[in-house]
Parts: sequence; structure tokens; C-alpha cells
Amino acid sequence: MEASLIGGWGFAAALALMIMRVPIAYVLVGVASVCSLIAYAWRPGGEFMFERGLRPAMALIESNAFDFIHSYSLSMIPLFIAAGHIAYHSRITTDIYEAVRVWLAKMPGGLAIASLFGCGGFSAITGSSLACASSMGRICVPEMLRFGYDKQLATSTVAMGGTLGSLIPPSVLFILYGMFTEQSVNKLFLAGVLPGILTIVGFIVVVMIWAMLKPDHAPAPKDLNFTNRDRLKAAIKGWPALTLMVIIIGGIYGGFFTATEAAAVCLLFAIGFGVLSRRLTWADFLSSMKETAFQSAALFFIAIGAKIFVSFVSLTGVTGAFVGFVDSLGLEPWMVLFFIVMLYIVLGMFLDSIGTMLLTLPFVIPLVEGMGMDLIWFGVVVVKLLEIGLVTPPLGMNVFVINSVVGKEIKVHTIFFGVMKFLVADLIVLGLIVAFPIISLLIPNSMG
Repeated sequence: MEASLIGGWGFAAALALMIMRVPIAYVLVGVASVCSLIAYAWRPGGEFMFERGLRPAMALIESNAFDFIHSYSLSMIPLFIAAGHIAYHSRITTDIYEAVRVWLAKMPGGLAIASLFGCGGFSAITGSSLACASSMGRICVPEMLRFGYDKQLATSTVAMGGTLGSLIPPSVLFILYGMFTEQSVNKLFLAGVLPGILTIVGFIVVVMIWAMLKPDHAPAPKDLNFTNRDRLKAAIKGWPALTLMVIIIGGIYGGFFTATEAAAVCLLFAIGFGVLSRRLTWADFLSSMKETAFQSAALFFIAIGAKIFVSFVSLTGVTGAFVGFVDSLGLEPWMVLFFIVMLYIVLGMFLDSIGTMLLTLPFVIPLVEGMGMDLIWFGVVVVKLLEIGLVTPPLGMNVFVINSVVGKEIKVHTIFFGVMKFLVADLIVLGLIVAFPIISLLIPNSMG
């Protein structure tokens, strides 16, 4: 059997299994292993010989898994995850929300805007969208509902704010993208800063317009009377979170740290602050380490599966066939990019973000690279598209996370209706990133 045909069937099988909600790690490892065995055992023009294919297929699986798990860059994932959990238990992440809430308390829509800033700060420390939506949802949504905010506005704001964890560094998606495309994770982190800020500004504009058109949906609290002293104390309270952001962004930009070193320094700072402030108990520390081990193991398993899948795709030559087919169509680069964007939006409706990225990168990267597009810029575009996929129906992982947090009294469709308003801003930001690559490349290109 032709190797490219085996590769095409393997990709179709992986896509079908993911849509059926089979765990992504099992899909990538299983499909790549079986199809690699078939490719080695069933050579073109010959008969299928199981014994001939077993040894090279096992060697492919073993070597890729071993080489990948010993990657130095991979060590930043558990470090950032651990730093995020410690920061959460030390209440570093929630201090951002509390500080902004005090400053914007009297402003219509102020609590919603404070929630966006809180989510942005949480994302800048933890790098996880789902963790951000889950943690901040427990804090922000009840607070907004207590002051009479509309359920749709309260829930959709935090659902959208949670997506910022994909774009604002550190981001697990950027780490995985950098490792599989052999791009600098440092530059990817910095490339996400301006698009992340632009996204937050877009969401704030949506909240302000919403509050202006429907004042009863975002009433200004009347029983909150914060003094200037309260505001100053709140601002000072946010210094640990600001320090962590400076370590990550300033440290990398200034050349003081690599991304991995920044992760280690952030973890040490979070632990030190938690211990000295007596906010971090031994039980919290153990809980953080257990969650870190669980999440890291899951991500490592997925990453190993993706590495094996990439090798399988390379073995079958299906990528070359795909690129050749697209070239034969004679499409303009902007048309190819348009179809790639549509592909990610559609897949994002049904697959989780990591699965979508790891399944498609072996095919789209050679295509994009062949058109001479910058892979750092394209990484930001991909992560932005995956960010949108976190809130698009019918899957919308962040929406379901918020729904599980707030309980059954707020229906899923209520959150989705609110999210649609924010998606307008998201699509505008996406259009700006695509049309003006300098938005993503300005900071990384200015590195010394």
C-alpha cells in the first residue's frame, strides 16, 4: 500500500476518534503506532508482513518518546504549572482582581472589567485557560451576581477572560508550538504580549458598550465606599503578581532569563512569598504538587503522542503530498491563509485546543513555511484561533467550565449568548493580527 495513502487514512482516523471524544493522547499514540506498523509491514507492491514491520515501528515509538521526554525545554511546563498553583493558593492571583475591583467599584461595568484584569493577571502567571476560568469563575461570577449584574454578562465575561491564558505568556500552547516547530519559546512568549493586551482592550470595550446600552445589566454598586487609602492599599497589594509578570516578560525581554529559567524563578518567588506571608500552608503546597504532577503527566503523554504522530506523518510522506496538492491549486497566499483560519475555527468547535494544534501542525507548518510566512507570527495566529475555539459552540470548553462552577441555575446557552458579543471583538483582533504582523513581531524583533 502507498505510504501517503496510509498517512491520509491515519489522519482521518485520528480526527474521527477525537471528534468521538477519545482522549487525545491515546488517539495520537494509538493511530501513529498502528499506522507506522502498517507502513513498515505493507510496502508498495508487496504483501503485508507483520514481523517485518514490528521491529522498526517499535524503534520509532521508543526513540521518539525517549528523545522527547529528555528535552530541556519540556521542563518549563511543570515549573510554570507549579508556579501557577502556588500563586493561586498564596492568593497572588486573586489580589489582582481585588485591587482593580476597588479602583473600578463605582464605574458601570467596573466589576466585569475588574474580572477581565483578574483573568489577564491569572493567565500571565498560570498559563492555563481552563484553570483561569475555573478559579476566577468561583471568585468573580458570584461577586457580580451579588451586585445585580446580568447573568449573561457575569458568566460570559469570565469565560472570555479565561481564554487569555492561551495568549498571555506563559502559555502551554506556545511552549508546545515552539517545541514542535523548533521556534524560540522566548520569542513566542513576547509575541503574545501585544495581541494579549489588544484582546483585553477589546473585551473592555464590549463591557463598556454593553453597560451603556443596558445599564440595568451592569449597575454601579451603591454600598461600596472606598477611600483613597483603600485604593492605595489595594494597589500595593498587587505587587507580588506584578513581580511575577516582570520576571516572565521583563526577564525574557531583557535577556536575563530563558523561558525555563523564568519558570524556575517564578516558582521560587511564589513559594517564598507564600511562606513568608503565611498564606501558603503545607497542605496547600502538597495539593499544588499533586495537581502539578497530574497535569504535567497528562501534558507529557499528549506531547509524546504528538511527537510519535509527527514522525509517522513524516514517514508516510503525506505532508509532501498535501503541500503538493495545495500548490497545484494555484491559490494566492491570502487564500491559503483564509482556508487555514477557517480550518482552525471549525475544528475548534469540536476538538480541544491542544488536540487541534498538534493534529494540524504537521500539515500546515510546511505549507505556511513554503509561502515564506513568519512562524513566530503564525504561532500567535494559531493560538488566537485556538483561544476562540475555547468559547465557540458546541464544545466551548471554557463555557462548560464556567457552567460547572456557577451551577445549574445558569444554563449553558445563556453563557454562549453572552460570549457571542465578545467574539465580535475577538474576530476584530484576529483580523488585525493577520493584517498587521508587526503587532506580534514588534517586541520579539526588538530583543537584543
